[in-house]
Amino acid sequence: MNPKKVLAWSAAVLAVLFAGSQLVTVEKTNPPVESDLDAPADVKEIVRRACYDCHSHETVWPWYTNVAPVSWWVADHVKNARADLNFSMWPVFDFEMQDHLLRDIRKQVENGWMPLPSYLRGHPEARLTEEERQILLAWTED
Repeated sequence: MNPKKVLAWSAAVLAVLFAGSQLVTVEKTNPPVESDLDAPADVKEIVRRACYDCHSHETVWPWYTNVAPVSWWVADHVKNARADLNFSMWPVFDFEMQDHLLRDIRKQVENGWMPLPSYLRGHPEARLTEEERQILLAWTED
């Protein structure tokens, strides 16, 4: 077979698949914010900037979340992140759950696992400085 024809057919098939994938939409929701994180102002500013996009009901859905398959990945990521920790639900949690979440936040921040490197590539403003890391770590000890 002619390599140019194979390449042309492959490109056409990929274009049709990409166009068809745009028909599979995902739910990008921001439920009403009924409560919010009760924390010192410096902690709240850091968390709002570095964590809220995935871990709250205040997600900012950029333009690329309208393009599949990226939209599928981001929507699933936010859904899972909210299930793990949702700052919009913080006051609803009892003290035992808050303590558990604080320990998990500490572990994530200490190990540099959060914010995710994949998130930081598109959102460099979410990168934590060493000072901000120390502020969060001190908060998780209270």
